[in-house]
Amino acid sequence: MDIEEQYDKIYHYCYFKIYDKQLAQDITQETFLRFYKQELNFDSSKHLPYLYTIARNLCIDEFRKKAIESLENFQNEAIYDPCEEWVDNLTLRTIIQKMPLEEQELIFLRYVNEMSITSICSIMGISRFAIYRKLSKSLKWLKQELRKEGFNR
Repeated sequence: MDIEEQYDKIYHYCYFKIYDKQLAQDITQETFLRFYKQELNFDSSKHLPYLYTIARNLCIDEFRKKAIESLENFQNEAIYDPCEEWVDNLTLRTIIQKMPLEEQELIFLRYVNEMSITSICSIMGISRFAIYRKLSKSLKWLKQELRKEGFNR
């Protein structure tokens, strides 16, 4: 297993999910620490899906932690200042962000990280048929939205 290559893939995956470089680095490091602490007695071809599963769970934990912090901050602040929010004006990213999180994750794993359907099944815990169906639906929707924004191919 090429650690550098896997590290970059896991980092990009974490960054895609949380959009925070420092936090993505921290989660990636924690992912590898947890991976190496485990006694791995399974096929090395399953290491990458296992790494993604760890990273996914850590990102979910971070979302939960941020949700609690946001609720606490909201209760403490009377006025919400939207200028403090970073707005991503890239058309593709903006459109993808409109998709449900599960579909965003599928698009990222399949087309950005070029993972196999089998690996995605292991990571997400859903069947091959469901993966194909969701990817097809997501790509059709994405094409329609891109056409609305003036992208014609």
